[in-house]
Order: sequence, then structure tokens, then C-alpha cells
Amino acid sequence: MLAPAIEAARVASKEKGAEVTEKYMATTVCDEHHDVPVSVSKSFRVLGIRVDAVQIDDVLRQMEAWIQKWDAGHYIAVTGMHGVTEAQHDPEFAEILNSASLVVPDGYPLVVLGRWRGFPLKRRVYGPELLETFCATTTGKAYRHFFYGGAPGVASDLAQKFAQRYPDFRVAGTYCPPFRPLSAEEDREVIRLIEESRPDVLWIGLSTPKQERWMSEHRNKLSVPVMVGVGAAFDFHTGRAVQAPKWMREHGFEWLFRLATEPRRLWRRYLIFGSEFIWLVVLELLGLRKYPQPIPRSRLG
Repeated sequence: MLAPAIEAARVASKEKGAEVTEKYMATTVCDEHHDVPVSVSKSFRVLGIRVDAVQIDDVLRQMEAWIQKWDAGHYIAVTGMHGVTEAQHDPEFAEILNSASLVVPDGYPLVVLGRWRGFPLKRRVYGPELLETFCATTTGKAYRHFFYGGAPGVASDLAQKFAQRYPDFRVAGTYCPPFRPLSAEEDREVIRLIEESRPDVLWIGLSTPKQERWMSEHRNKLSVPVMVGVGAAFDFHTGRAVQAPKWMREHGFEWLFRLATEPRRLWRRYLIFGSEFIWLVVLELLGLRKYPQPIPRSRLG
């Protein structure tokens, strides 16, 4: 769906003699919260949003490095077309994404754009796969996991399933928030609950943009080394939602499967935001729309 548009834009830009500008060049990724280099080193930008050119193995290594140092305040935005397009309508959300410790390409369109800009991205960093792979490969290391999000009972069901599936899997705690904003008192109680459980990883399943906002708001209130927003992963792993077949997930057709299974909830995301995303990306590739260099939140004011 996106690849033909990118190729057409590339041909048009060559015909116009356009040169690759600095915003398309690879840049060193830094952890903007601590202002030090992280283990992954390259990124590209899509509509003003930094996307780190990483694969799941890279993310796992970085997560473990933060945990081993007990270096608190990191959050990972697992984003795709939806998140990048949401950011076009909300400058504060764009800032939240650009201030994340990592912004990983969950969506296939971001993988295509990364490849076009010279990064050998083989696959997307799929949120549900990232969650399960981390839990499976680190099960013997006694990391403590906290699951926050989902409908009532979902987080505890997920924790139970993983505890049964993986030996020595440690659950620090679970919490399913109500479908409304928490009061200040409720939020303080949640912070207390998480802090007392001392998790190594805090998994957030609230969907975009809620989960990124929550992580950004709580990064300096919690001593957790890393928070990861994985969206619908809680529902997929507990069987409450059906994943698209693997071939669809790997070749950019997951959106079609999800639209067919949940049309009333997702039609706007895929039909309206999807079309807008393609249009804006084509304009950016043609040099007809430019975006300022993002300023990380931690360096503002």
C-alpha cells in the first residue's frame, strides 16, 4: 500500500534533482532523558518523528542494559502509522514520542521508509512479539514484571499465562485502570503500588496515544528501569483478540485483517489516518512539506 507511493515519490524527486537533506540522514540516537549514547546508533525521521532503526534483538539488549544498571526513567514507544499520524494533530504528543528513550518501528510502513533511507530493517518491532520474546529469553534472569492496562482481569490473566508458560517467571504485580482518567489520589495509589513491587519492566497496554502519555507523565515518578507500551498485546496474548495470520503481519496487511475484525473501532485509524499518512509522507519525500528538527522534552526550558 505504501511502497508504490514511496517509489513514485523517489522517481519524482530524482527528476527534480532533489538531494537527500540532513533530515533524511542517519543520526546518532541518544537517550534524551540521560543525554548519553545508547547501544543502538541510528535513526531516521518520518513526518518530524524520530524512529530508531532497530530490530527486536537490539531492543532486548538495550532493555537489559537499563535493567542491569537500574537506570530509571526510560520508556519505549512501539509505534507505527497511527502514532505518527496522531502526532501531526497534537504537537504535545509529537514531543512525547520524540522524548522517548526508543521509538521502534512497529508498523510495516515505517519499515519500508527505513529501508528506503538505507537501513537494513528485516522486520517490524511488533509489540506482542517484543513482549513475549523478552519474557521467553530472560525467564532465567529473575526479572520482575508489572502489567498495567487492559480491561478488568486482563493484566492478571496475562501474568498468570506467562507464569505458567515460562519457568521462574516473576510477576511483580498487575493493575487494570478504569476507563476514565484517574483522580490524583488514585494515581498516587498506583504509583505506590508499582514502587512497592519494584518491577524491572513495566508493560503498558493502553493503546496509542494513551500509553505513551502515561509513560511520559510517570517517567520521573517511578524508579522502574524501563516502561514499554505494547498496545493490544495484552488482549492478543490472553485470547481476547485475534491476531492476523503471520504472513499478513509480515507483509503489511495486518491493518486489513484488523479493520475487517473490528470495523467500528478501527475504521477511522486505518481509512482516515492511513490515507492522511500516505499523503503526508509523499509530500515530505517530494520536499513539498518540511518538518522542524525535534527538540526533546528533557532539553526544553
